[in-house]
Amino acid sequence: MNILILGSGGREHAFAWKLAQSPLCDQLFVAPGNAGTAAIATNLSISYNDFDSVANAITQNNIELVIVGPEEPLVNGVVDFIESRSDLAKVKVIGPNKAGAQLEGSKDFSKQFMQKYGIPTASSRTFTPETLAIGLEYLEAHTLPIVLKADGLAAGKGVIIAEKHAEAETAFREMLIDGKFGTAGHKVVVEQFLKGVELSVFVLTDGEHYKILPEAKDYKRIGENDTGLNTGGMGAVSPVVFADANFLRKVDEKVVKPTLAGLKNEGIKYVGFIFIGLMNIKGEPYVIEYNVRMGDPETEVVIPRIQSDFAMLMASTAKGTLHDFEMQVSPQVAVTTVVVSGGYPGDYEKGKVISGSDKTEDVHVFHAGTTFNGNTEVVTNGGRVMVLTGLANSLENAVHKSQRAAQVVQFEGKYFRHDIGVDLIRYND
Repeated sequence: MNILILGSGGREHAFAWKLAQSPLCDQLFVAPGNAGTAAIATNLSISYNDFDSVANAITQNNIELVIVGPEEPLVNGVVDFIESRSDLAKVKVIGPNKAGAQLEGSKDFSKQFMQKYGIPTASSRTFTPETLAIGLEYLEAHTLPIVLKADGLAAGKGVIIAEKHAEAETAFREMLIDGKFGTAGHKVVVEQFLKGVELSVFVLTDGEHYKILPEAKDYKRIGENDTGLNTGGMGAVSPVVFADANFLRKVDEKVVKPTLAGLKNEGIKYVGFIFIGLMNIKGEPYVIEYNVRMGDPETEVVIPRIQSDFAMLMASTAKGTLHDFEMQVSPQVAVTTVVVSGGYPGDYEKGKVISGSDKTEDVHVFHAGTTFNGNTEVVTNGGRVMVLTGLANSLENAVHKSQRAAQVVQFEGKYFRHDIGVDLIRYND
């Protein structure tokens, strides 16, 4: 079958890399893709938010299956758009419709959903500009630290953890009054701070049945020892040492099953991935957030551990026969290190020539922010540039492979964290 992936990052390159291995995949397209996907698929120079162009690409290339990588087109309703077109009636899409995408598109919706269906999460209240005064009183009485979240999509920057009441009040006013995050901050969720160890669990559902994919832990801060500004992710590890079978059983019973039952009860037909951001608090799972797609860079450690045919897995999901699919997962450890542009997550320059990626050994090289300079040289085209995944029988060896590859890749201003996975080597129950 012909498959179209929407997106341009490391997640989409990992999808493409795995799909290209399948005999079920005849032709593979990525829109818009990057320099890495260009080597194994056909890149289409269209925006994934330009739904008319997406529909035209589906028709022109006889696409049978669409896999939506990023959250933005899902929240904007790309699935609803495709399903509304009678000429695209035979096309299957991996990704939730607009109603399902609210789990990520609205923090207020997701918190109310969790409370309604008894899913363990931090206590919270939501405020608007009209309830600013009540919100300020609520903040003043709130225990520290205080978590403030913009309701809508804010490119991963809409969460603030305030250590002081004055800091919380300033952030609260900036969101609601000054429009710091635009329309995403028209509502602000004020949330209890949860102290524990964080991880992500990924669920794939066909609307009736589900599979739990390998779990992962990512590293959000730019600096080593988890310091500095938040980023889109500087690295990831799978499996996670503190997520044992007993904990994952609790996640299944207390989080996954009630989430899927809640969606069904709300009349939402959800087909695709659910990324569940969790906090492990003394062996109990609490949901921090939902995302309605796979994470990045978590995908780059999850996908290499899936040994089964990924195109068959996607086809089973699209057809509603996921319960019949036997998914095989490698026991090996995957560690990925993200190499980023100097200045990221702040201002950074693009167009820096990349070298050395062809000299890496025994790793999977996934492109994130890359493109071609005059169709010949590969150059930087984003904050996160390359994602280097090592697989090994031990965490230490996987870390070593990934870190060694990060040193080999070169471009002006290159930066990466040297401590990805090191905390888990030292982890002690």
